[in-house]
Formats: sequence, C-alpha cells, structure tokens
Amino acid sequence: MGQVAVFSGAERRRRWSDDQKLAIVSEAFSPGACVAEVARRRDVSTSLLYDWRRKFLVPADDGSEPLMGFAEAVVVDEQAAGLATPAPAAIIDLPRGRRVTLFASATPALVSAVLRGLR
Repeated sequence: MGQVAVFSGAERRRRWSDDQKLAIVSEAFSPGACVAEVARRRDVSTSLLYDWRRKFLVPADDGSEPLMGFAEAVVVDEQAAGLATPAPAAIIDLPRGRRVTLFASATPALVSAVLRGLR
C-alpha cells in the first residue's frame, strides 16, 4: 500500500534539491531500470521525472556540457541502402495463412523454442 502525505499550512508542494533530482533521474534512466517503478518507489510522477531529465539535458547558460546525453540513432532502410537480406534457412507454413521463417543466424535455443511452441 502507498504512503499518504498530509500537508498543512500554506506550502503544499515538496521541494527537491538539484542533487536529489539528479539522483532520482539517474536511477530512473539507468540501464535496465523501469521509470514507472522508480517513480512509485520515490513517490514522484513519471512526467516529473521526464521534465527533470529534460532540464538536466539542456546546456547551462555558461555553455558547459549537459550532465547527461543521448546517443544518435540512425534508421537505415535496408532495401534502399542496397543491403542484401539473408535467405531464410527454413520456412514453415501454418494453417490460416500463417508462416514461420527461420534464418541461419538464429540461435539453436531460439529455433528449439519456436519448434516446441509449434507442437
């Protein structure tokens, strides 16, 4: 069950220092982490975590580097780039027009799992 915070008086909002925000954002966006789980654990909304992350990604006024960054992702259209697609090693036709295609690059564990699933 979640916690309930009762705020009395004029101030109703929690205040987070930049160090606290950075620690929470680093935890939420670390490899393998789930943003929603970290948000629940820290009692913060997920949208606030994304806002904080955006704040930390903006370069400072003094021109210094942002605290965090992103790697550039490039989507390549394989057919337009002229890359040859590998020929399938096996094609299994199933009822109702369904088809399973296995490529030679598939691991033995994946192939055996697919074949077990077809039984």
